Amino acid sequence: MRTARARAGAGWALLAALIGAIGGCSRSQEGTGGRLTVTGSSTLAPVVALLAADYEREHPGVRIDVQSGGSSRGILDVRRGLADLGMVSRRLAEEEQGLHVYPIARDGVGLILNAGNPVPALSGTQVASIYRGRIRSWGELGGPDAPIVVVHKAEGRATRAVFLAHFGIAGHEVDADVLVGENEQAVKTVAGSPNAIGYVSISTAAIDIEHGVPIRLLGVDGIEATLESLRSGRYPIARPLNLVALEPAEGLARDFIDFVLSPAAEPRFAAQRFLQVRP
Repeated sequence: MRTARARAGAGWALLAALIGAIGGCSRSQEGTGGRLTVTGSSTLAPVVALLAADYEREHPGVRIDVQSGGSSRGILDVRRGLADLGMVSRRLAEEEQGLHVYPIARDGVGLILNAGNPVPALSGTQVASIYRGRIRSWGELGGPDAPIVVVHKAEGRATRAVFLAHFGIAGHEVDADVLVGENEQAVKTVAGSPNAIGYVSISTAAIDIEHGVPIRLLGVDGIEATLESLRSGRYPIARPLNLVALEPAEGLARDFIDFVLSPAAEPRFAAQRFLQVRP
């Protein structure tokens, strides 16, 4: 049988454990610990992953898991409770309203050709005709007498949705030769095929071109696909880059969003060729 002193000691040990547990919960709620899952847009994933690593270094104990898979995945994961935040690189559709949207940057969608393709520019009408299969040879556009290889994005990709909406093309009208997912897949396909045309995030294309990838961005209707034209508001195929949440973000999620919108995050956006949104 335990003595009164032993029973008292056990009581104090239990009380101390409870206090420790309460204290641990409090610390997690204050943002010094915890876990965050962020999924969605492959356009946003690289910069968000870098920002997550920066945030983790400043907040030991925090773990932020960033996964790509497309904007539609980000929205679906948030709605199903599989992610705390979704990355969405377009405006939300009418049926997606109700989520809480936090714009963090701006980007554009640009057409890309192989660097060896001499065609200098295309009109919006010509682009739509290419993707509908009505123009099938570069010879019809002042280029070589060679078939056009049409590279298109898979369902669920925001870049696809922005592209189709801008040129007024219905998804079922597209006559594609190659279907890709992430931006880098489109870049790799066009870089490896002299007669291919595709479309990707301007930021992705700009960085790849700087690193010697043999592609080039193509102007549309006389407007160059550059950060300068995007910043000035002249470039027509612009889009918001967002984080979304099921409920108003709070706790760790809110703190991470505030970090992403802070001056400390600006160099990361600039390095990825995005225009940061500041509150």
